[in-house]
Amino acid sequence: MKISSQSFNDGAAIPGEFAFAVIEPLTHVALSGNRNPHLAWTEVPEGTKSFVLICHDSDVPSQADDVNKEDREVPASLPRVDFFHWTLMDIPAEAREIVAGGHSNGVTPRGKTGPEAPNNLRHGINDYTSWFAGDPNMQGTYFGYDGPAPPWNDTLLHHYVFTLYALDVPHLEVHGDPTGANVRAALASHVIARATLTGTYSLNPRLQEI
Repeated sequence: MKISSQSFNDGAAIPGEFAFAVIEPLTHVALSGNRNPHLAWTEVPEGTKSFVLICHDSDVPSQADDVNKEDREVPASLPRVDFFHWTLMDIPAEAREIVAGGHSNGVTPRGKTGPEAPNNLRHGINDYTSWFAGDPNMQGTYFGYDGPAPPWNDTLLHHYVFTLYALDVPHLEVHGDPTGANVRAALASHVIARATLTGTYSLNPRLQEI
């Protein structure tokens, strides 16, 4: 199975329109278009009954002490953890494409509703839910796609991995809230094939200049 995108090439930078935030010289960052990117796939194996799509950032700092702090940097040597940006379930077996902007088009303070998604699909809960916990203007449950917004003082380029899973079940049963970790656990025994597409992103002006 192969996955591609008209929005960015594998291994290349993700355009700002598909990010949660972009660089703003005076305030470091500004909210962006937050559109989900286009995705398409081919060479689907026999026996596929549905797909699940997961997008995660594999380069999130494991400690937030220095994150987005003036006169500090997040060192590249800091251990990293996963941050889930999108989980989309029950994609029909005959589907071969997700259109750009079809599931997200702009930032929704306090999060988009869910788990219902267009065409009887299901959105999972992304990790902006925990990131904005305690922020009176943004806290809420964030379903669906919300794009990149890595720390603006991170010295490490972030990688966003879109993984499409072909499953042997038409509907994925998830135990507990449909978080990225719970969805991963639920699909583990049902995967027929998988394909990945990786984009990069940074809000650190120094990395943009490299």
